[in-house]
Amino acid sequence: MKFRIILFILITIIINSVKSQNSDHTGKYASVNGLKMYYEIHGKGSAQDKPLVLIHGGGSTIQTTFGKVLDSFAKNHKVIAVELQAHGHTADIDRPLSFNQDADDVAELLKQLGIEKADIFGFSNGASTTLELAIRHPNLVNKIIVGSTFFKKSGAPSWLWDMMSHPTFEGMPQPLKDAYLKINPDTNALYTMYKRDVARMQSFPEIKEEEMKSITAPTFIIIGDKDVVLPEHAIEMSRLIKNSRLAIIPGGHGDYIGEITTKADPLIIEATVRMLENFLEDKN
Repeated sequence: MKFRIILFILITIIINSVKSQNSDHTGKYASVNGLKMYYEIHGKGSAQDKPLVLIHGGGSTIQTTFGKVLDSFAKNHKVIAVELQAHGHTADIDRPLSFNQDADDVAELLKQLGIEKADIFGFSNGASTTLELAIRHPNLVNKIIVGSTFFKKSGAPSWLWDMMSHPTFEGMPQPLKDAYLKINPDTNALYTMYKRDVARMQSFPEIKEEEMKSITAPTFIIIGDKDVVLPEHAIEMSRLIKNSRLAIIPGGHGDYIGEITTKADPLIIEATVRMLENFLEDKN
């Protein structure tokens, strides 16, 4: 009888341990430039392994942008996923939103974590932040992946700027609203994030061509053929950044990684991950 009780206890401990290992990663916070910044670490490896940093899009969280690819990347990399000012678990503070500031915040986080160099994958607004990281903090950057972004307003179709000229909160995708409120049920904070992201895009800060040319990190540019980025602009970016590659994937904004608002094809997502893994692992 005692043996059965002991065996039951051991089995329960093992099951709970496995559940704990397979559960969502508990995030952490770091104080960076006056911001209490949320981040998660997935996968294995040390700071010397050049971890992969994931930077989400505007109005988004780690999961809404990268939820369908994060585990795949974590199989081969130490992944550091962040949530930027006013997004997800990271509360807003009294300062403007800017891609420059976001880049400085991510750079400071990496320094605090003792990371000398990292690969960076940014999507949409997160890709704008990634470009600024490569420009402002080149010593911290190994390779960059920039998904669905442009460096000047003419790189986006006119309908995007027409929409930004008269935006509505009702037009914000409901899955993004739901994801934010699941983390933070404060509807006022959600609306503030929305207004701040809109204001940043309405006054979109263009990057000078000379700055784009200054990027030395090997770069992978990826967009959808029905994206918020014009294909000819993506080609222009690839020619300005000397050591770059370009992929134009069938689909819309974030289809290729399964962003939460898309109806993504699992086969395209898998192919994208393999393509990006080949880029990250290429030693040339």
